[in-house]
Amino acid sequence: MNRKRPGKIGILAVLLLWAFAWPSAAESRKFYQDDPLLRWPQPRNVEAVRKRKISDYYDFFFHTFGRPGDHPSDAAIPAGAVNTLGEAPDSEWYTGRHYRRRMSMEELQRGAGNENAPDTGGILTVTGAKNQGITPGFSIEDSGGRRYLVKFDPITNPEMATAADIISSKFLYALGYNVPEYYIIEFRPDQIRVDPGATVTDSQGRERPLTKRDVTDLLLGVPQNADGTYRAIASLFLEGNNIGEFRFFGTRSDDPNDTVPHERRRDLRGYRVFSAWLNHDDSRAVNTLDMLVEEGGIRFIKHYLIDFGSTLGSATSQANSPRAGNEYLFSWKPSLLQLFTLGLYVPRWARADFPDIPSVGRFGWEVFDPVGWVPEYYNPAFANCLPEDAFWAARQVMAFTDEEIRAVVRTGKYSDPAAEDWVVECLIRRRDKIGRAFFSKVLPLDRFEIKNGTLSFEDLEIRHGFRQGREYAVEWFLYDNERNLRQTIAAGKDLTLPDSLKAAHPGDYFGAFVVGDDPGKSVVVYFRKQTDRVAVVGIDRIQEPDSLE
Repeated sequence: MNRKRPGKIGILAVLLLWAFAWPSAAESRKFYQDDPLLRWPQPRNVEAVRKRKISDYYDFFFHTFGRPGDHPSDAAIPAGAVNTLGEAPDSEWYTGRHYRRRMSMEELQRGAGNENAPDTGGILTVTGAKNQGITPGFSIEDSGGRRYLVKFDPITNPEMATAADIISSKFLYALGYNVPEYYIIEFRPDQIRVDPGATVTDSQGRERPLTKRDVTDLLLGVPQNADGTYRAIASLFLEGNNIGEFRFFGTRSDDPNDTVPHERRRDLRGYRVFSAWLNHDDSRAVNTLDMLVEEGGIRFIKHYLIDFGSTLGSATSQANSPRAGNEYLFSWKPSLLQLFTLGLYVPRWARADFPDIPSVGRFGWEVFDPVGWVPEYYNPAFANCLPEDAFWAARQVMAFTDEEIRAVVRTGKYSDPAAEDWVVECLIRRRDKIGRAFFSKVLPLDRFEIKNGTLSFEDLEIRHGFRQGREYAVEWFLYDNERNLRQTIAAGKDLTLPDSLKAAHPGDYFGAFVVGDDPGKSVVVYFRKQTDRVAVVGIDRIQEPDSLE
């Protein structure tokens, strides 16, 4: 690790900027004794909630032409729902997993669970169905009384949607989100029974009794294996009461625990980077779910991501469009380009080549642009994603090794080895593009600690081979937490802890202002002296404010 200091003019400019950027002593203390919070406090009891249903069409038009929530063009608003380290604490929304504590191969493949697989050796009772929409399917109950929602692949692309669903659910679980348990199942048609009280919602939205003919008609439109069985994805019904979806802006007025506007939540802003990695362009409100649950005598709302059939090259009912992730379904600029060039303008993404692998659809990496990636239509949380939000997410994507990625992809049970190999290669290549793109937007230092009297950290660009080395300079300071005052220590500019700080008393605060070879990017790290160690209690990242859109 190089420890040479940047130029004097550069670091002086940064220090002046730092001095003016930080709050005055008149403001409240920065840290409390329980900082950094790794988990939000126990949720307050939810007395009454209103179930809601978001219209897919309304959501599209409202976000395309209304652009709700904070507008990044007005001001870059720092993320909320973060602790003093800039982390998203464990909550009803999110739980830190693979990056915080490395999961084993078995845990990665297990995902949200693998002990509740349907009993496909016995009778599967259909309790309800829908034959309209993009993904017709039905709900079943196995011999053990467990209930599942069952969906199928399109007849043109066997294995595509079911593999995408289970693979992406396991990645998103490892990345920290609440997801249902997904299982790939195979069953024979003679195992199917229809519950006498089952109903179906027809194409007109009307409910009527479900018949065996309805199930037969549905199965005629999905792939059948050579041995006569059917492959499907079964998601275990979630515990609690379904109260509808959550939006990517605002808060729920009936949830006393929902206090941070969703477009400001770091875990939802960072979801943009994860969606880009998996090409989850269908990451919108209709693919979320709020469940009213009870734990320890407290009722609260738990927030889930659901339905991942439109990932990894799949659009659920067909192979995804080459446009996916590159342009909104509708935006003015590309529409006008097509109009004024009489359709002769061909965007770069339209010239991308994809291998002919029906079980994958259209998934690639060559034209993938992590910074420019977009979902099907405007998402307020994604639009407000700042460089520090993207860095938070990118380091988690980069935490997956090549071997771990293959282990998760293997749960998709592709029968064609070329399909598994291609998805693995694309995820590795897209992972590396994400790391290069978003690590470069900040000073990508992480995992700080005082070790053997020296400030230690990881430079993620260097660790992952994106650059060879970097020069650092450090300004050490004492910090008066009660009055919010800093006092710079006259010491060397290297990473060695000054003698005056080595003699700090338990309860004392101090910090290090770290600058790399780009004076516009820096990190401020705060420490609290404990009886037996020095604890990191705060991290602030400083760079020129800029949204990713």
